[in-house]
Amino acid sequence: MKVAIVGAGLTGSLMACFLARRGLSVTLYERRPDPRVGQAERGRSINLAISERGLDALRRIGLDDQVMADALPMKGRMIHPVSGPLDFQAYSAGGNRAINSISRGALNNALLTAASEAPGVSVEFEHRLVELESQAGRMVFATPSGKVSAEADVVLGADGAGSAVREQLLAEGIVAEDVDFLDYGYKELSIPAADGEFALDPGALHIWPRGTSMMIALPNPDRSFTCTLFWPAGAFDALTSEVDIEDHFRTSYPDLLPLAPSLVDDYLHNPVGVLGTVHTLPWQAHGRTALIGDAAHAIVPFYGQGANCAFEDVVELDRCLDDTAGSWARALPLFEARRRENTEAIAEMALGNFVEMRDKVASPVFRLTKRIEHALERLLPGTYVSRYELVSFSTTPYAEVRDRVHRQHKVLGLGAVAAAGVLLGIARRRRRR
Repeated sequence: MKVAIVGAGLTGSLMACFLARRGLSVTLYERRPDPRVGQAERGRSINLAISERGLDALRRIGLDDQVMADALPMKGRMIHPVSGPLDFQAYSAGGNRAINSISRGALNNALLTAASEAPGVSVEFEHRLVELESQAGRMVFATPSGKVSAEADVVLGADGAGSAVREQLLAEGIVAEDVDFLDYGYKELSIPAADGEFALDPGALHIWPRGTSMMIALPNPDRSFTCTLFWPAGAFDALTSEVDIEDHFRTSYPDLLPLAPSLVDDYLHNPVGVLGTVHTLPWQAHGRTALIGDAAHAIVPFYGQGANCAFEDVVELDRCLDDTAGSWARALPLFEARRRENTEAIAEMALGNFVEMRDKVASPVFRLTKRIEHALERLLPGTYVSRYELVSFSTTPYAEVRDRVHRQHKVLGLGAVAAAGVLLGIARRRRRR
């Protein structure tokens, strides 16, 4: 059994590690040169926040300790207003649970090394898929030496939101796609270490909420921070000169400018990335060609679940192979049936969390709501659990999280109405006296 995985990023490399345990012959095809040598592409990292779902996948192949050695736990959000004091908001009721900041490149390199060292796995770099016959498993790749052909019993497209495998399946008329682009772009900036130490609290994910826009910053092991601006489409083009850039940041992000000496250079030279949600139907064809991770269902990054969700895909596909005695023809449709509702649920929640991070976290009403929510979690442990805790600190299926939170909010709403009714009745009786 020969399996071809197109894309040696996070999902493809992890999938190769899982399949190697099954004794399969796996070839990873990657359009880029080996990312472990040379420099990473400027301004394209978007640091990852690895949480329980991603850790669960890494534990299954024994990589969790290695990966987490360079991770930095973030126990909450640190809100940076335009003026006034910072506001720390814990992620969990007890304040002890954390999501983990990690470099996308470092994680990719660790997974790629583990895959390439696994028995039965080989990696072909600078191989860009240009042709695919999905039913026959025949592929053609463009390489620096010209086009090369390959065949496999199973072809998995793990090549991200701009998947070449999905493009080939679209051309064959086998799948349909709907890409909902967000009317926002992103650009990365950086905050270096200050006198060898972190310039900001490394135990938090930092957010500068500004209503229609925001910036976030995540810590790195070298004591720097990777910042990401999320601004409306076209807003980046409005600032073209050094003076305009400095004036804007001095007004809207006044505490950032002294911490980021390369801000103007980063702003002028780092690219603007696009954001969107990918919906694909179906994810597989002929029981031998399939899409996985972002290639099937890319989401926006505002819940920190993109990589975590893709890693869960790998775990679920592995589980489906167990449940079908290794039959890919049965496992691939089963995988899609089990995962589709969950990926749609997290895509919806990720969009909702963007509004929360951008518009709500600085609101006194939001802060009060969070305090009440954490109080309920302490009073009703296991009975009331917040959406954030269920998403980030459990492996409860995303669709179950969505439905459970809806039920909890409905009960709370009824309780609030009942409490208001009781208080109103008491007030009326007092007036009658």
